[in-house]
Amino acid sequence: MAKQDPQGFLNQFGGKTIIDEIQYVPELLSYIQEIVDKSGIPGHFILTGSQSLMMLENVTQSLAGRTTILKLLPFSLEELKNGPYVKEDSDYNHWIYKGFYPGIFDKDIDPGDFYPAYFETYIQRDVRQIQNIRDLDLFTNFVRLLAGRTGQILDYTSLSNDTGVSVNTIKGWLSVLKASHLIFQIQPYFKNLNKRIIRSPKIYFTDPGLVSFLLNIRSAEQVNTHYLKGGLFENLIIIEILKNRYNQGRVPNLYFYRDNNKNEIDLIIEGDEKLEIVEIKSGQTFSPNLMKSLLFWDKNFGKIKSGKHLIYGGSMNQKYQNINIKSWREINSLLD
Repeated sequence: MAKQDPQGFLNQFGGKTIIDEIQYVPELLSYIQEIVDKSGIPGHFILTGSQSLMMLENVTQSLAGRTTILKLLPFSLEELKNGPYVKEDSDYNHWIYKGFYPGIFDKDIDPGDFYPAYFETYIQRDVRQIQNIRDLDLFTNFVRLLAGRTGQILDYTSLSNDTGVSVNTIKGWLSVLKASHLIFQIQPYFKNLNKRIIRSPKIYFTDPGLVSFLLNIRSAEQVNTHYLKGGLFENLIIIEILKNRYNQGRVPNLYFYRDNNKNEIDLIIEGDEKLEIVEIKSGQTFSPNLMKSLLFWDKNFGKIKSGKHLIYGGSMNQKYQNINIKSWREINSLLD
């Protein structure tokens, strides 16, 4: 009915209306435009869709100047703490393995059952509709190789060599993953920095449980001994911060720093008045050695107004000189 009689379809609804998977019937958008122009009611329609690229192209063309765009990633730790699904405290290995997709909690599905089905569905539906990828096995292998580079500088040539496809194909596939919000890239921070800086982005997956599946991790205990444990923990923290900003309708403004001498800052959050400099370490025992990068920042860029933070795998919160030591459990307090 929505396709054949869009006016009649929309006239069924007298008040505020939610339409899910709007990208399948873009014909509705021009009629929605007429209705919202007449009503002037904020939030008259909430339009949602799982294939964000197709949805956004249609919405921004038809409803320019009439929309607010919100990006909803899987649950955040803060949401789960305040919701009905989590009844006991868990360590970060548990969250890295389990992930945060609502279906896992709402339907109490084991991650070992959820992610294979989710990923196959994603490949068969979203990927094929966004881009015509002929060899799905090759694309799947590419995604698994990318999971092994979580938290690392993106190297197109290395991925091309390991996957056996061209650099342009790699870039096209990355755009598919970004459009469907499976990955998130952090760009290097350039402003006011006078060092020779690496200019390639770093790559993260928007759900740590999906990364664990792609890396063939089958339990939380396996996370604890995995060779990528540090990168997986960093992925968890950075994506939690990204969710915090998306859930507030804010621009991410997340960056990193790395120069040619391999001096690195895991995360730089650009605020209105200052920068928040964040080092991320999975170790559960605090040691001044964990702050090497923050001390480098102080020495080289101390004149830039900034707050300095260490997020680590332990449970204590404390102050060390001018650095805030934060437990991973207190991520959101970093942004208060």
